[in-house]
Amino acid sequence: MGSMVSFTSARVAEVIDDSDSLLGPDEVRLRTLYSGISAGTELTAYRGSNPYLNKRWDSDTRLFVDGSTSIEYPVNGWGYEEVGEVVEVGAEAGGLSVGDRVWGTWGHRTGTVQKADRAVKRLLNSSVDPRVGIFSQIGAIALNVVLDADIHIGETVAVFGLGVPGQIAAQLARMNGAYVIGVDGIRSRRDLADKLGADVVLDPAVGAVAERIRDLTEGRGADVCLELTGNYRAMHEAIRSVAYSSRVCVAGFMQGEGTGLRLGEEFHHNRVAVIASQISGVSPALQHRWDSYRLAKTAMDLAVSGRLELIDLITHTVPLSEAATAFAMLDEHPEQALQVVLSFEETA
Repeated sequence: MGSMVSFTSARVAEVIDDSDSLLGPDEVRLRTLYSGISAGTELTAYRGSNPYLNKRWDSDTRLFVDGSTSIEYPVNGWGYEEVGEVVEVGAEAGGLSVGDRVWGTWGHRTGTVQKADRAVKRLLNSSVDPRVGIFSQIGAIALNVVLDADIHIGETVAVFGLGVPGQIAAQLARMNGAYVIGVDGIRSRRDLADKLGADVVLDPAVGAVAERIRDLTEGRGADVCLELTGNYRAMHEAIRSVAYSSRVCVAGFMQGEGTGLRLGEEFHHNRVAVIASQISGVSPALQHRWDSYRLAKTAMDLAVSGRLELIDLITHTVPLSEAATAFAMLDEHPEQALQVVLSFEETA
């Protein structure tokens, strides 16, 4: 019998029992080592604001429909930032050995059973801190928004929101040859972005961001803005900050109505393109070469090679038994943490 995190109701996280799955001959059993908490999408399920809890997603029409819901409380085993080690190998499972580390997405649970041919493609190099493995999905999200941005050498990229995906996106944008401006209201996040190579960091509480970005770009504005806050007012400021006939790529998971957006102003007059960057797909121009697996593997490869700094993003590593406290902290005091990691060592 294992354990997992369950959102039993809005803003209530509990650790409950989770039954173990049978192992097939072509499968491997993984024991979770660490699981990261997403302070964006995952908190929408914790808080109860996620649209899947309030409407039903119709996959045929690709519309949200009133009258029923896609999910309801309790929401069990949410989470998409996991790394584990192989503890059992099926008789027909090749390419893996007990002790191998595997990154992936299987929720805040003590273990999972996966097809060996899937797991073998997600092996984590044994030379790195295993916590690197929790960043595969959030790294893919950050890389996806950078690909959507179509950044060119010498361009200015403004990253709104220096949480975990914003920190990763800022590093990736610099790899693409961009001059990176980071924007966040939390000083510790600005300081970290500065340490990790951002060219300029701005506090939105100190003067107008769009005006300062134009001062930094000879009046032009940013060539592209990446919005990773999930906040409509930040999205509006990103629209104000981008150059004429340029784009804002939005990866933040916006909730509710768009309070703070004034689309008759800069959006309309500057012909701004707003692009939704969502991890279920990649840019149409790249679909013949890129998919979600390549995004995640690229993020992992960059981290293993040392080109992408991820461990510095972790501010808290706590035992699974403290999951409720960890979620409450991220919900109520986001300024106190960046990446929070649940450790499963106590459950071994």
